[in-house]
Amino acid sequence: MFARPNSQHSQVAYVTNDLDAAIEAFGREYDAPAFYTFTNANSGSDENGEQLRIALARVNGVEIELIEPIGNTAPVFSDVLPGGDELAIRFHHICFRIDGPVENWDAHIATLDFDRHPIVFKGALDEMMRFIYTDERRTLGHYVEHVWLAPEILAQIQGATPAYPPASA
Repeated sequence: MFARPNSQHSQVAYVTNDLDAAIEAFGREYDAPAFYTFTNANSGSDENGEQLRIALARVNGVEIELIEPIGNTAPVFSDVLPGGDELAIRFHHICFRIDGPVENWDAHIATLDFDRHPIVFKGALDEMMRFIYTDERRTLGHYVEHVWLAPEILAQIQGATPAYPPASA
C-alpha cells in the first residue's frame, strides 16, 4: 500500500484534547513554535459531519498535523484520547499525499484492497481535495491517510504553513 506511483509520505499526525496547549507544547519541546490553524467546520470536506480544529507546521520537510475533535462529532479522532482535563497528545496517523492530476488519485485508489485496508473516514472538497483514512491499527497500530490536493490548494496550504528550521535569508 505504501509503494505506489505519485505517492509520498508527507505527514505525521497527532490528536489532542486542547489544540492551543498542544501547539504551545510543540513549540517548547520540539522547536515548532507556530502553526497554521483552521477548522473544517462547515467546509463540506467530509461525509459524516466530523468537525475538527487543525494545526499544521512543516519540520524538516515533513508536515506535522495536530487535530482537536470538536464535541462528539469525530469519534475516529477522539476515541484514542483519555478523559479528563489534563493535556493529551496521541499519535493518530501518517499521511501519503498523491501528487499530480486527479487521475493519479483515481489510479491510487484503484490499487487498494479495502477488504484488507478498510476505509474509516473519507471525504472531498469540490474538485480541490480527496481523502480517505484506512484502518491499519491491527497491523501497524494507527490509521493511514491518503490525500490528493489540487496543485493550487497544495501551494496555498504549503505557503501558509510555517516551516522549521526557517529558510536562510
